[in-house]
Amino acid sequence: MKTTRSDLLDIVYRFYPRGVQKIQRIYVPPGEPVYEDTVEHRRLVEAANRGRAEYPTWEAMIHRMYERYRLQNESLSLVAGGSDPAYSARIYRPKDLEPVPSPNSRASLSFHVSLLGPYYGIHDTGEPDDMPAALAEEIEASYPGYEPIPPELGNEVVPDVDMDGLMMGEATIYVCLFSNVWTWVDPV
Repeated sequence: MKTTRSDLLDIVYRFYPRGVQKIQRIYVPPGEPVYEDTVEHRRLVEAANRGRAEYPTWEAMIHRMYERYRLQNESLSLVAGGSDPAYSARIYRPKDLEPVPSPNSRASLSFHVSLLGPYYGIHDTGEPDDMPAALAEEIEASYPGYEPIPPELGNEVVPDVDMDGLMMGEATIYVCLFSNVWTWVDPV
């Protein structure tokens, strides 16, 4: 089935309230909506709770990948009680091909499995290897029915959603479905 912009925005708006800034109650006049009180935020918290309950699937996949890649699991805040919208991890490729990573190593790929819908994303700097294809295969085997979000849709800005660290009008569909961790790798 082909994913559409409308499908993705429907998911985003199910979990993120439109036009409500994510600020603390003390800074909002009495009677004004507060982000944490919205039904959308409660749905996000419920999705994160499901993610914690289903964490063993992610953990098993990550452990299989540890054997092949220099990987950093970015889902620990979810396990600690956060309301992250996805499981996330980064892979470090050494700039040079030393067997032992050097200080010149950098995160050049991140991957994410959304807790909000059947989607995953691989954010790559475009290194010339087969790592993205291998990761996609591993994700699809661990999460049957999940599919990637096309960049032309994922990079689209959601104008009326406030996210941690991003102002309204800055968050993309990728960031809404995968978290701000999506921005930690700059593609070429």
